[in-house]
Amino acid sequence: MITKIIVFIFGSIVGSFLNVCIHRMPKSESVVWPRSHCPKCQKRIPGYDNIPFISFILLGGKCRFCKEKISLRYPLVELLTALLMVALFDRFGLSYGFFLYMVMVWGLIIATFVDIPHRIIPDEVSVGGMIIGFIMVSITGFNFGPVRFSFIPMLESLKGIIVGGGVIYLTGAIFDLVYFKLLKRPAIGGETESMGGGDVKLLAMIGAFMGWKLVLLTFFLAPFLGIVIGIINLISKKDHTIPYGPFLSIAALLSLFWGSSIVQFIFPLAGK
Repeated sequence: MITKIIVFIFGSIVGSFLNVCIHRMPKSESVVWPRSHCPKCQKRIPGYDNIPFISFILLGGKCRFCKEKISLRYPLVELLTALLMVALFDRFGLSYGFFLYMVMVWGLIIATFVDIPHRIIPDEVSVGGMIIGFIMVSITGFNFGPVRFSFIPMLESLKGIIVGGGVIYLTGAIFDLVYFKLLKRPAIGGETESMGGGDVKLLAMIGAFMGWKLVLLTFFLAPFLGIVIGIINLISKKDHTIPYGPFLSIAALLSLFWGSSIVQFIFPLAGK
């Protein structure tokens, strides 16, 4: 329990930094300089006002200086990061898998909270995460032992990248060909592509960490998660486009924690 509390605190601190990335990356700003400051009045935030959860509560959700409201996204990201870190620790313990998937989860959180308001996924997250994932998966025996390189996990990671990026790219390309070219349907909201490049690179990143089997499961789970939001968005806003990154991220987490159970549940039903 004490270890889990430490992991939770560490996760909340990391979540505070992820908030900086979420705010600055879409603006192409440095995530390390300048120091944390209020986005409204630009005043530098002192350390005692930057404590995860606690500072938000003590300040009443407002900036100490300009009294403007602080977005609920900040404590939400801190809490989500902390809880997911504890979940990873509970699942993998203090193992190499814990540190491996910890990096992936950080990337998924940034991608999700950037994609929702901006409809973009930074390449620093998707492409950078893809490279980091490939390197980390390719190195085995790192946990409290000698570092050694293995071709087997390296090939699994490479297959994950190809399958993850390839399956979602081909699906989008085929849909666009049929919908826009063959059926000659007009673009809705000016969009002529059903699947953005950021989504392709994000799923490739997920494949780098999880391999081709789990990334394929992620690909099939994501539409079921997004269909309800998509229908609501279409009815209320007459817009067929939704940020798909959050659903890929949630599907990746479901595959990571319960992938084997989901597969075992699906295939017996298919056999009947």
